[in-house]
Amino acid sequence: MRRYFNTEGRCIPEEHYMVRLDDRLAKIKEQYVDRRKYFLINRGRQYGKTTTLMEMAKYLQADYGVIFIDFQLLGEEDFADEERFVIAFLEYLEELLAENKALRECMDEEAFCNLISLKDHSRISLSRLFRGLSRVCRESGKPIVLMIDEVDNASNYRVFLDFLAMLRGYYLDRGSRATFHSVILAGVYDIKNLKLKLRPEEEHQYNSPWNIAADFNFEMSFTPVQITAMLEDYEVDCHTGMDVPSVAEEIYQYTSGYPYLTSLICKILDEKLPEDRDFSERNCVWSREGIVEAVKLILKSSTPLFESMVKQLDTFRDLREMVRGIIYQGKQVIFNPDIRSISLGRMFGFLKEESGKVLVSNRIFEMRMLNMFIMEDSVKSELFSYGEEGKNQFITNCRLNMKLILEKFVIHFTDIYGEHGEKFVEEYGRRYFLLYLKPIINGVGNYYIEAQTRDARRTDVIVDYLGEQYIVELKIWHGNEYQERGQKQLTEYLDYYHKDQGYLLSFNFNKNKEQGVRKLQIDGKTIIEAVV
Repeated sequence: MRRYFNTEGRCIPEEHYMVRLDDRLAKIKEQYVDRRKYFLINRGRQYGKTTTLMEMAKYLQADYGVIFIDFQLLGEEDFADEERFVIAFLEYLEELLAENKALRECMDEEAFCNLISLKDHSRISLSRLFRGLSRVCRESGKPIVLMIDEVDNASNYRVFLDFLAMLRGYYLDRGSRATFHSVILAGVYDIKNLKLKLRPEEEHQYNSPWNIAADFNFEMSFTPVQITAMLEDYEVDCHTGMDVPSVAEEIYQYTSGYPYLTSLICKILDEKLPEDRDFSERNCVWSREGIVEAVKLILKSSTPLFESMVKQLDTFRDLREMVRGIIYQGKQVIFNPDIRSISLGRMFGFLKEESGKVLVSNRIFEMRMLNMFIMEDSVKSELFSYGEEGKNQFITNCRLNMKLILEKFVIHFTDIYGEHGEKFVEEYGRRYFLLYLKPIINGVGNYYIEAQTRDARRTDVIVDYLGEQYIVELKIWHGNEYQERGQKQLTEYLDYYHKDQGYLLSFNFNKNKEQGVRKLQIDGKTIIEAVV
């Protein structure tokens, strides 16, 4: 059986096409494990934490004895109190040693048997467990590394907090008492700053004893080079004839290297699109058009990742409003990790820091959130209704008539909101154009906002419709000189996209403005400009 792209749980090199982790594992070993660091790998959901952890466990076996525990395999009752937790922990270790030859060979048998015998002791406690673990670490033939996955499953139990406190105590005293050489925990939440539900909100909110952990400032998203290497492996087996570097770059443009989304696009290209009559040739599938189609399918799908995103946005309203401002209004949010909404968005993987600013992590997340906000707003939007009612007139021979869309938008926007002032338009103008456009292309095309040009005055919207791209620049008018500079910028942007025609929508507050749509020729490019 040939390998395939996996999106369900851990990736295995022998079974799945995946990014090569050798360099990453070597750096983690050198910079963290060899230096006896205790640290947490906290990243958003489906970010490759488990895959990295399990590959790390194999990678370390030559130099270390590795105890790998998955808290997901412990039940709620196992965290009820110290006794039940210790018994569950010891039973897990016993099974692990029976199955792991490398660990068994480096473990001192007598010390381990004494540790396991604690299950039958009349007084079972965490302190006895850690004294036994200390003896195991002291007598072991290799330094012992403890790795625990899915620590989020335990984050609301007091016994877990006490377990972390014990790890911390032995870490601080490791000059005189043997303990784990290194400890690696993995989860979404940063438990160094965990707000525990088991405590009243008004006190002990940031009381995790895991404050001895080293910061894990390590990039886990995929680079275009890494995606290219993965696709080269695939191409050796499948001979699609794709332009590997350009396909890898296009996938990266949508995912920014988010591991799950990268694998999901590849999985759709490999398994689903070849069955589509429009993508019957495999070299057509692995192309920009195929990637656009894959993204369209992803945006329509319901996945645990998107469900988690919606849940977190509903739970943390300040995070939700900040994201709305960034997407809809081009708000520039200065990165500050001490602001709760920023810290949460980054921890969940929805937001990132770039050049001191807060941005949505990748284009797919932004498109998904934008679609969600638009559909919420569509219920009470007259412009959305106008777009829905007249959408058939905007499609001719399977092509968008963007000029007509702009003409009708100017009329409808002026009729509904013409009396509103500059502040209203600056805040809502571009949002209403997106609301108007959404029902016209819904189900067939997609659009996204170009992050590099988004700010309070300028936004570029890229529309993909049946394989053709339309570049629409949305601008707030701030004088003729600024307007001319914007037109020049658009022509340069059209060069980048290899387009001869683009569209400019200007929200103009000049009382003497010439409202309507006109055609301009600038630097050999045709620009259709609409003025509201």
